[in-house]
Amino acid sequence: MRWPEKSIAITGIGQSRISRDAGVSALSLTIDAAVEAIRDASLTRADIDGIATWPGAIPDGSGFAPVGIPALQDALRLKVEWYSSTRETSGQFGAIFNAIGAIHAGLCRHVLVFRTMYQATARKQGLVNASYQPGQRTHAHMGWHAPYHAYVAATQQALYFARYVHESGIRPEQVAQIAINGRRNAALNPAAVYRTPITLDDYMASPILSTPLRLFDCDVPIDGSTAIILSHRDAAADLPNPPLRIEAIGTNMHYRNSWAQLDALATQAQPEVAAMMWNRTDLRPADVDVAELYDGFSFHTINWLENFGFCKRFEAGDFIEGGSRIALDGELPINTNGGALSAGRMHAYGQVHEACVQLWGRGGARQVKGRANGGPRVAALSTAGGPLAGCFLLVRD
Repeated sequence: MRWPEKSIAITGIGQSRISRDAGVSALSLTIDAAVEAIRDASLTRADIDGIATWPGAIPDGSGFAPVGIPALQDALRLKVEWYSSTRETSGQFGAIFNAIGAIHAGLCRHVLVFRTMYQATARKQGLVNASYQPGQRTHAHMGWHAPYHAYVAATQQALYFARYVHESGIRPEQVAQIAINGRRNAALNPAAVYRTPITLDDYMASPILSTPLRLFDCDVPIDGSTAIILSHRDAAADLPNPPLRIEAIGTNMHYRNSWAQLDALATQAQPEVAAMMWNRTDLRPADVDVAELYDGFSFHTINWLENFGFCKRFEAGDFIEGGSRIALDGELPINTNGGALSAGRMHAYGQVHEACVQLWGRGGARQVKGRANGGPRVAALSTAGGPLAGCFLLVRD
């Protein structure tokens, strides 16, 4: 069977300035990223016949999703044949997966996919990092979290991380390598928000926000936007960038679709999502040259290392100990731009942008050599966990 994703490629990428204080509107950032992606693919606005984003505009002042499809479509005067946004999908990559289906179905040829965050500015106006505010009526999973004052993601995710620590025995100095590695890579990324290297002592001295999560285990709220162009491979063949083929995707949900009722606490409901992806390709974990793994919290990255099969269950601590395996010159470089922990919280789309940078050999000082110095060829990417779990493989032919 020829899986539909194999007929789709990434042909262009764009990213606005990532900062802690944009000084311009969220829409302006989105336009910057979108125009850059269209230009990078050597297309024009007239060529773009589809738009997708996740989760769609949420105009609540939180900065979580300040720009939706109508605003960008109008700003760029795009005439599209298809568009889509939804929160109830396979994590942040749901926009990419929806676009794959639309292109494969013949509804469009070139889809602009974008994700915009404006939380750095918004958080100055109020308590916007919480998914629930004191005094609000509880709803959905917050009916389980709010009575215990678990208003923010760090408190909620710390519960799952605590279960993982209990079952795996991972030590703090091992967990620290995710943050240390990210900051080391960010030091080579001029666009990263935090570029000053940190040591193990720095990590251990950082405050615990919610046991066992420390400050350096948590991503950085930013203002910024990332855009990518997905094209049918037939259309991509005539474009200047070597097409980056989407080899396989993982989108399923075989667990309870609920953060509050998740029945795979320590593994974040990721294993079967990853298994679906590997079942759609002849590639195997050993074929992956770079892994751009979701790091909203360092715990997510640790989970994905195991659930992708890069190491055995509950052995990620040993795999990352010392940091050499996951460094730029290691056997599996991860989060090569610094990830969300240091480059800024682009909500998995920073990872997509960076995977393309690496596969196209644009990484500069942080470029992974890979494949006998021919550059990396295969990248693995992931979103978060639980109801937001999704993943895919990206391949440079």
